[in-house]
Amino acid sequence: MTDAEHVPGPATTPAAAPDTAQEKAYPAHRDWGWTRIDSPIGPLLLAATREGLVQVSFHADERVTRRALGRLETVFGGPPLPEIPHLATAAAELRRYFSGELRSFAVPLDWSLSGGFNARVLHALDDGVPYGSVVGYQDLADRVGEPGAARAVGAAMGSNPLPLVVPCHRVVASDGGIGGFGGGLETKRLLLALEGVLPAPLF
Repeated sequence: MTDAEHVPGPATTPAAAPDTAQEKAYPAHRDWGWTRIDSPIGPLLLAATREGLVQVSFHADERVTRRALGRLETVFGGPPLPEIPHLATAAAELRRYFSGELRSFAVPLDWSLSGGFNARVLHALDDGVPYGSVVGYQDLADRVGEPGAARAVGAAMGSNPLPLVVPCHRVVASDGGIGGFGGGLETKRLLLALEGVLPAPLF
């Protein structure tokens, strides 16, 4: 899970995301597994159920990995299992993405760690903001029919359990700034440079 976004937005935004009371309950028990891969932005923890990729965590050192696995074990009601489908696919696609060979992920996704307004926003992002493009917080709020919820959209980005694959790094501030990012602003700059939105860093 990423940290909360730091999001510029209008002061008129509601204090809470619409329909947060509608958040989905976590499943009682699900088979799941995990792996960790190296990447140009640091180690990534990937977790999947038999339905699909369920979580991507940045900066997956031992501490972050231990904390994420403990939470997933609680959420899914048991320890990880070997040979869960989709992990190898996700790892291969992410390597191709970082090498510039992949622009659209095909690995199935398990959305069970998101619900309500957050899930609506993340689906809109996943469906409508392709590689090499960006979108504003306000535009995403408009797309889900909640024009007053730009700040809540920022919170939804911060809740994204599937960053990179569901591309919250493509959401930027309306004033032209880079906006916030749970993986860190330097990571966001590197991802946007990889996709050609920003110039590549010199060093």
